Amino acid sequence: MHNFVFGIYPYIALSVMIIGTIARYERDPFTWKTSSSQLLRRKQLVIGSVLFHVGVLVIFLGHLVGLLTPIQIFDAFGISHGFKQTLAVVAGGIAGIMALIGGGMLFHRRWTDPRIRKTSSFADIGILALLLAQLVLGLGTIVVSLQHLDGHEMTKFMSWALGIFIFDGQAASYIEDVAWIFKLHLFLGLTIFLLFPFTRLVHMLSVPLRYLTRPGYQVVRSRRASPLPARNGDVAPRPSARPTAQPATKPAE
Repeated sequence: MHNFVFGIYPYIALSVMIIGTIARYERDPFTWKTSSSQLLRRKQLVIGSVLFHVGVLVIFLGHLVGLLTPIQIFDAFGISHGFKQTLAVVAGGIAGIMALIGGGMLFHRRWTDPRIRKTSSFADIGILALLLAQLVLGLGTIVVSLQHLDGHEMTKFMSWALGIFIFDGQAASYIEDVAWIFKLHLFLGLTIFLLFPFTRLVHMLSVPLRYLTRPGYQVVRSRRASPLPARNGDVAPRPSARPTAQPATKPAE
């Protein structure tokens, strides 16, 4: 079972995430959105959203760099495993608390407000609950990590993560003897990857970089009965093809 969960399941989760995300973008691009509920209730949204997103981004980048950077690179820069472990505990702990508080506010808002809950899907509430559970597990691992500040335990997870990406058949064995809370944390994280393309989490891949360079404009709905005359250099608007209703005429007597 251990070899399946940590040796095979990662490839299943990552494959579903990548293929499912591409398929959703190609087949249902209009579902690629956050479905914001700000218009329904602004209270708790701003501070909760900021805390949650900043915390999650810090955690995600920390895990990405910490797990996928080869150990040799840290050694080349003189960064000890103990320092890396301490940095992960401190920075990850602060970011985790921020994300947990913000996520709790968002979950409370979505669960208790009747209008927001009515417009929320099962996936919206479920994925947020899973993220909160993952944050609780992540903060729980800090208690165990404080007993291994030499960083030796951290190198096991780095070897496992790198082993998965280089198709090392022995990757699962690298974390066979770690604490159960770490294993549960990894399993839930892989499950979130598996569910990624079926939830609103896909919006994190849509970074609006073109908004930084596009010219400013404002769309205004005109109430005029007829368009304005064309200016120099403008293309005259085409006449509407829609037939206009003619007033009814009385038959001649």
